[in-house]
Amino acid sequence: MRLSHWSIALLAPVLAACSQADTVVEPAETTAPSATSPERKEVAGPERHILAFGDSLFAGYGVGLTHSYPTKLEYALRDKGINAIVTNAAVSGETSAAGAKRFAFALDAQKVKPDLIMLELGGNDMLRGLQPAETRANFAAMLGEAKKRGIPVLLMGMRAPPNYGPEYQSEFDSLYGDLAKEYGAAIVPFWLEAIYEKPQLFQADRIHPTIEGIDLLVEDTLDEVQAALPPVS
Repeated sequence: MRLSHWSIALLAPVLAACSQADTVVEPAETTAPSATSPERKEVAGPERHILAFGDSLFAGYGVGLTHSYPTKLEYALRDKGINAIVTNAAVSGETSAAGAKRFAFALDAQKVKPDLIMLELGGNDMLRGLQPAETRANFAAMLGEAKKRGIPVLLMGMRAPPNYGPEYQSEFDSLYGDLAKEYGAAIVPFWLEAIYEKPQLFQADRIHPTIEGIDLLVEDTLDEVQAALPPVS
């Protein structure tokens, strides 16, 4: 059963860290892993293209692209016999507003139409105190664009901490589920659930997962990603 909110103990240092540095730092490693990496299996069958569109939680902040969630997800899917190619289109520090502005451009830049878009944004909106209505509108614009192009979306949901107040928390927490229903998107209600109560799986900033934390997140969400992939036509 997926839980509905962050623990106050974990979120307090997270919010403090973000308020100190409206920080946006590129990942320590910016070179994508080569196709010959021993961790990446060669798999037969039709290619399944996934676009991972998000912020620093996808971009590999502090661990590098080789150990980022999208890369590790690709390896895990290939281990299951799925010829997955996951393109990391994440930008550290991105809000939903910035994401909405570049969303169509990112899709146009793909050589192959994605079979699935994983949409992971909203955390920076919350941490910067943007109103949930604004976040909702930005997500609606991206989901509408994806629907227009006939590309399924998997929403990677976030949750607001209780110390933001019940009204803000209720509005923010509900927007992912509401939009998933409205646009027919799949959803992981709170994609950090597997690690949010395990501070040892976060880096020193208490915001970004360690390599071990990313491995656990991949394991926890793998079935949902696989289920969101449309059948091979």
